[in-house]
Amino acid sequence: MDFFVFISEQWMLVSLLVVLLYALAFSERVRAGTPASIHEVTRLINTEDARILDVRDRSEYSAGHIVDSVHIPHGEVADRIGELAPLKGKTVIVADKMGQHAGAVGRLLKKQGYQVRRLQGGMAEWANQNLPLVKG
Repeated sequence: MDFFVFISEQWMLVSLLVVLLYALAFSERVRAGTPASIHEVTRLINTEDARILDVRDRSEYSAGHIVDSVHIPHGEVADRIGELAPLKGKTVIVADKMGQHAGAVGRLLKKQGYQVRRLQGGMAEWANQNLPLVKG
C-alpha cells in the first residue's frame, strides 16, 4: 500500500526513472549491435555477404552451427579479435545460445570499428525454426 502512495505522491520522479531506464536499455541495445531477425540474417548472408560470429562454447558449436560461421567462444573474443580482421568491411552477425553474450561481444566489436548485428533469439531460435545446421 505504501508503494502506491509513494508512486502517487512522487509521480514525476517515478516517470523520470521509467524514461531513464528506457533510454538506457535503448542505448545499450544500439551500442551492442542492432538485433536482426532470422529472416533478416538470411537476407544479409545471401545478398550482402554478411558473416556469422558464433560465440558459443565449443561443445555447443560442434552440436550444430550455421554454415561458414566463424567460431570464437565469447570469453576469447578480446584475445582473438585479430582473427576477425578480414571481416572488417562486412556485416558481422554475433550469434550465441540465446542472446546472453552477444551484447558484450557486439560492444567490443563496434569499438573496434566492425559493423555489428545480433542474431535475435540466438541459435536456439535458429534451431527452433528448423533452419539448417552443420554438425561436427
